Amino acid sequence: MPDVAVKPVSTDAELQAFLRMPWTVYKDNPVWSAPLWSEHVKFFDPKHNVELQHIDHQKFIAWRGDTPVGTIIAFVNHAYNEFQEQNAGWFGQFELLNDQEAAHALLKTAEDWVRAKGVDKLMGPATYSANSEIGLQVDGFDQRQMIQSPIAPPYSKALVESYPGMVKTMDLWYWYFDGRKWGGKKADNPPAKLKRVVEKLRVRNNKFRIRPADMSHFKEELDRIKLIYNQAWAKNWGFVPLSEAEIDNLAKSLKDMVDPNLVMFAEVDGKPIAFALPMPDVYEPMRLARMKPGEPELWQLLRLIWHWKVRGKTSGVRVWAMGVLEEYRKAGVDAMMYYEMLMAGLKRGYVDIEMSWILENNDKMNTIIAAMGAKIYKTFRVYEKKLK
Repeated sequence: MPDVAVKPVSTDAELQAFLRMPWTVYKDNPVWSAPLWSEHVKFFDPKHNVELQHIDHQKFIAWRGDTPVGTIIAFVNHAYNEFQEQNAGWFGQFELLNDQEAAHALLKTAEDWVRAKGVDKLMGPATYSANSEIGLQVDGFDQRQMIQSPIAPPYSKALVESYPGMVKTMDLWYWYFDGRKWGGKKADNPPAKLKRVVEKLRVRNNKFRIRPADMSHFKEELDRIKLIYNQAWAKNWGFVPLSEAEIDNLAKSLKDMVDPNLVMFAEVDGKPIAFALPMPDVYEPMRLARMKPGEPELWQLLRLIWHWKVRGKTSGVRVWAMGVLEEYRKAGVDAMMYYEMLMAGLKRGYVDIEMSWILENNDKMNTIIAAMGAKIYKTFRVYEKKLK
């Protein structure tokens, strides 16, 4: 077997090898959803991904002879370091075959690259922050990949944890709720105790108004999300504030996927104080559409539309973002919003509901979700290695 050689991506052919690596790693994985090729390419291109405007990064490939066996990105997220008052480097896009030598060579390359930038620790995986994809999947490998979430082969955990000095820093919990327990599309069987609690919260907080999004005033609704997002998550572990450009770019990419009946706002006297953004699991029809690298975008979109819009092949929804301004968190607005979202989602036919991700130490939110009958079904882990 040829020796492992890790090299930076510097040519178009090497970039193609880097971008195509997931199709090699997950080719036999039935729960993986291959991305739209055009979106996959843009995600790693600073000309299209505005998040990369404040990130120094380098792509690498591990080769055995002429065969790519793994990839990694080493990067420094300056927005993260500034906001969190840290001096961290990161690794991400850690996609590889079951090859410990290659895994350690990639991690060592990333470590050396960020060390040369003067950082004092290596963290990861993330591509490129908590606002995009973060964490290494360490369990729940038989569960389907949902929209905007990463995936990893079962062997990856051992490959990372065997790297000298690499230790866990945080687990991210993915909760699953089976809407069939509440009556499915009829939504006529929510737990009586929970229903009573929510009704009491409504009476106690009669100034609160919870409503779905109004897509006819999309810009105004987006402004409300901007107002809440960076304030609500400011004290969260790993948080990086979204810039105006990042929020606009995210809204543009998600607008056609969002079901406005599920997006919720909470207001007090007309003031927005919370929002929740669930997204239908478009990865389900994407799996059926079998996206291939290098295909024309039109062909991929036509297959996706057929399975998604025509055949209606999506039963899932992921509660991707939810934020409540700090001064209103003890009022129970988060519980009321979760209840309203679940009921609205069930009536729209979404019965496989993922709430993710939630920090393992976010006891309040985890308690609320558990009370609704959800179970932790996947865990994603973030690691770090001290460099100084």
